[in-house]
Amino acid sequence: MEPISLRTPLALLLICLGAIAAVWWWLATPITLARAPIDPNAKLLCVSYAPFRDAQTPLVLTTRIPSEQIAEDLAQLVKISDCVRTYSIENGLDQVPAQAAKVGLKVILGIWLGSDRLKNLAQISTAVSLAKQFPGVITALVVGNEVLLRGEMTTNDLAATIRLVKAQVSVPVTYADVWEYWLRYREIYDAVDFVTIHILPYWEDFPIRAKFAASHVDSIRKRMAVAFPAKEILIGETGWPSEGRMREGALPSRTNQARVVSEILLLAKQENFRVNLIEAYDQPWKRQLEGTVGGYWGLFDSVHRALKYPPGEAIRNFPRWKWQMGGGMGLSVLVFGAATLTLRRRPWTPRLSSWIAVAICAATGGILLGIAADKLFYEGYGFGGWLQWGALFAAGIASPLLCAQALMSGRALPTFLELLGPREGRNRSALAWLLGIALMMTALIGAETALGFVFDPRYKDFPFAALTMAVVPFAMLVLNRRQDGVRPIAEATFAGLLALSAIYIGCNEGRDNWQSLWTCAIYLLFAVTLWQARAAQIPK
Repeated sequence: MEPISLRTPLALLLICLGAIAAVWWWLATPITLARAPIDPNAKLLCVSYAPFRDAQTPLVLTTRIPSEQIAEDLAQLVKISDCVRTYSIENGLDQVPAQAAKVGLKVILGIWLGSDRLKNLAQISTAVSLAKQFPGVITALVVGNEVLLRGEMTTNDLAATIRLVKAQVSVPVTYADVWEYWLRYREIYDAVDFVTIHILPYWEDFPIRAKFAASHVDSIRKRMAVAFPAKEILIGETGWPSEGRMREGALPSRTNQARVVSEILLLAKQENFRVNLIEAYDQPWKRQLEGTVGGYWGLFDSVHRALKYPPGEAIRNFPRWKWQMGGGMGLSVLVFGAATLTLRRRPWTPRLSSWIAVAICAATGGILLGIAADKLFYEGYGFGGWLQWGALFAAGIASPLLCAQALMSGRALPTFLELLGPREGRNRSALAWLLGIALMMTALIGAETALGFVFDPRYKDFPFAALTMAVVPFAMLVLNRRQDGVRPIAEATFAGLLALSAIYIGCNEGRDNWQSLWTCAIYLLFAVTLWQARAAQIPK
């Protein structure tokens, strides 16, 4: 075989860098909208408001938001909206009407109802008092939010509670729930002054794609107007998440959120109906209940309290795409550098297929590094979440580097037995140990996530980017280095689990969910890779 000149790896590196640049240029393409999502010259009718920041959460009963924090938020929100909708008067939210009065905001005040009757009565007493104290600020009371959906009250109890509140206040009184529950429990209609419906295309039983979300909202609104012709209908919640997992064809993203908000507001203006967007600020605490997607419905981010889509600025899914592209190119160069350095220390002539495998490792890692980092930032939640996704991200970076070194040195993918088995059969190479650790971390996290999608998938995020970064180099190494020996039981077990899970997940999530299909394809590739593993027999 003729030796491969230095021009071959250099040419492959340039191809990788070009591919990384092209993909990121495509990913960063901005969208064009007929109406800006947030237009200071055309304020929102109303927006849902919860004041919780950082580690603040209403799930901790002792949480109380200081009035200064609420005042700061409302001073910002009055620039884009005429009104805020709240859901409770606990945790310091009873201070909202007073602070709203200072900046000129109206308030649709929420009363949170649940199964605790005494707590319900306390909330009602406070809300009634506030409605009387701030008659020019509080424009309506929402008695209960999705309490029928949660199954925490009967329709008779809810109707009686609504009438109890109506008898004590002069402002209109309503109840809020998803639109299907209004059709299911029509007796609530007689108790309210107007109907408040929630239409969330992403959360529908049959999820709606972002491009059809606005038309879906309008269709449901018209259907409800026919069902309840004598009273006004307020769309009390609608919007779209900017981060999180796909549900069938419904993809959370920055551009999709901007598009859906823009199109719904444009439609509301054209057809003259009232709409309240969910929500003002991202709420990290919701991720504990609803996964990543629950925390990212806000028009403002939760950390910097900055608009996600400032007027006049391009709207992209990856605003920091140049840094992400640059990081990916840097990783690609490091992968080729690891391969080249290995050859200098152990001179021999690798096959062209080995260099192509290195190039595939470099391109895959380089393209996906920025996406994986983005997902780690938004999807890591709590110590366990950061540990899990951080470990997979680390494996995704280490895998192409270590596999490039192994490809150039002629080493095979280590087996679990070589790392954890009898001492006499263990691999003593430090680099082999690092590669084995990356392999085991990927296998454990891959199996854990696969089982999660099988048994409890609703709020799970698809780890397609970091998982691909880790698995593709392992597959390239196995493909280029045939192994002899016996098939290890551990690898065979992981392979079977991943393969069976991938088949089930693909069927369960549907063909429109490309995040699921991608993740399942990598599970299958990993299963094949592990199935090909061979361990040398240890002499007795």
